[in-house]
Amino acid sequence: MKSEEILALLPYQTPFLFVDALQHVDENGVEGTYTFPADSYFYKGHFKDLPVTPGVILTEVMAQIGVVCLGIFLVASVQGIQMALSSVQIDFFIPVYPGETVTVRSKKDYFRFHKLKCQVQLFNSGGELVARGSIAGMIKPEAYA
Repeated sequence: MKSEEILALLPYQTPFLFVDALQHVDENGVEGTYTFPADSYFYKGHFKDLPVTPGVILTEVMAQIGVVCLGIFLVASVQGIQMALSSVQIDFFIPVYPGETVTVRSKKDYFRFHKLKCQVQLFNSGGELVARGSIAGMIKPEAYA
């Protein structure tokens, strides 16, 4: 499955779509990027004099690229999937500012019984580690819903 096909199957749209491109995807992991528009809605009230990207949004970027995109790839033979986050453990190290591009790298821990668990890392455009941890989700083909 090609990156463009995966992106077309994402169940999100603006302003809650946090995937711009996938650089690599295979059965063991994925790498993708997202650039935060400086006028994103969540910057308006998140530290009025020095806006930073909220951790929950950074987590969502990591989940969309690192788990959902990989999950779509893993069940590519099935049209339509349902997804739900089941667990998250993320450590944050440095902030991400408006206009920055981030890269997510995800490595699959396991995918069994419809549960996908991945180790995820988030880097800024300078290659610095912003956050890392694990994210798991239930990914179920709609045919079995």
